[in-house]
Amino acid sequence: MLLFPSFSVLLLCVARASCSETKACEENQKACSVITCGIPVTNGTPGRDGRDGPKGEKGDPGQGLRGLQGPPGKLGPPGKTGNPGPTGFKGQKGERGDSFVAESKLANLEGEIRNLRSELDHIKKLQDFSLGKKSGKKFYVTNGEKMTFAKVKDLCTELRATVATPRNAEENKAIQEVANDNVFLGITDEATEGQFMYVTGGRLAYSNWKTNEPNDYGKGEDCVLMLTDGVWNDVSCTAAFLAVCEFSA
Repeated sequence: MLLFPSFSVLLLCVARASCSETKACEENQKACSVITCGIPVTNGTPGRDGRDGPKGEKGDPGQGLRGLQGPPGKLGPPGKTGNPGPTGFKGQKGERGDSFVAESKLANLEGEIRNLRSELDHIKKLQDFSLGKKSGKKFYVTNGEKMTFAKVKDLCTELRATVATPRNAEENKAIQEVANDNVFLGITDEATEGQFMYVTGGRLAYSNWKTNEPNDYGKGEDCVLMLTDGVWNDVSCTAAFLAVCEFSA
């Protein structure tokens, strides 16, 4: 009979000792029982996840740096062409562009350069001639070269002159002095045999033929030559004689 009260006291002491080692039992020493405090409890299996709660409100932008913009997406399909809009009012005529003005000035400069080159070339060719001889309103010059009649005409035309053509004794004398040699005159009968004409047009108003000339020797003398003594003779146009050009003084 005496053992039971002692055993009960012993169990109670053990339970108190277990509770003092566990923090959860410090405030519940008086309430814990021998069964609950004396036997340790194991954790059970985890329960299932609960359902997702409702979506919260959008938060404020973060304080960090904004990321780089991503690449553009693919272009969508083209839309239908709309109806043309109404025609607008015609605007005022604008000023010509700078390129047009520049091109116009450049064209003018190129034209002036061409003219200057032509004049310079003309002067250079004139310098090839010796000092000429003036008679009235005519001026006769020569470059001292001998050539066919066709080349004489081309040369004088290029110099804006004509082949020397005396129309009176004074002009005949001036040509004789400047040439000091046998020289072609601007007179032929190439158009009509025996009918000598000025190369500039018109029949002869003055002549100084040598005796028994012109005689068309060999049926091929269509040009006129002034000899060193000033008299004329008909000769072949393909022969080479001194070139003298006539300018208006």
